Amino acid sequence: MFTGLIENLGEIVQIGKKENSFQLTIASHFDLDTQDIGTSISVDGVCLTVVKLDKQKFTVDVSPETLGRTTLQKRKRGDFVNIERALRISDRLGGHLVTGHIDGVGTIKSIDKKENSIVISIEVPKGISKYLIEKGSVGLDGISLTINKVTGNAFSVNIIPHTAQITTIGRRIVGDEVNIETDLIGKYVEKFLKESGLISKEKGESSSIDYNFLNKHGFT
Repeated sequence: MFTGLIENLGEIVQIGKKENSFQLTIASHFDLDTQDIGTSISVDGVCLTVVKLDKQKFTVDVSPETLGRTTLQKRKRGDFVNIERALRISDRLGGHLVTGHIDGVGTIKSIDKKENSIVISIEVPKGISKYLIEKGSVGLDGISLTINKVTGNAFSVNIIPHTAQITTIGRRIVGDEVNIETDLIGKYVEKFLKESGLISKEKGESSSIDYNFLNKHGFT
């Protein structure tokens, strides 16, 4: 589990390509003494397992499933990635609960400067957009961000100068792809409601949640 507060930029220094998987070696500037073989680390929002440590470098395996669902398949030597070590129970939760399990890939559609910040609009697959809500949280390449606005299958986020400087988001351009992790809570609520029969499991069928239902259960 992670917070979405990026600790450092790592540089990919080696890529070991197998038939359907990768092994990435990443150089980092933070202290790796607290890391052990087998611990989890977030790389561009993807939860990976450390399989090798060498001073300021660590190596992770990337499975075919992960390559097919994330942007890591397009990374090359010399690319920078967002790095965050796993959350400790005693840590402050400054962002939101991020699992490192990517839902899919979004595409940057626009980047607009607004005074001292940047507004980035991202288009996502239909299966992801239903979990995005205005002022809700989203993981973008592992960065915990607040959603400004949702329009169809696109949403926008506001990037302050500090975030742009210490993460890869400040280096992104229109057309770049980014890893998207939606809020964990929304997915559990959807599953609970489906299993309870309160919303349909079949696409296109109407939900049984209406004003009367909300009123009966104290929501109005």
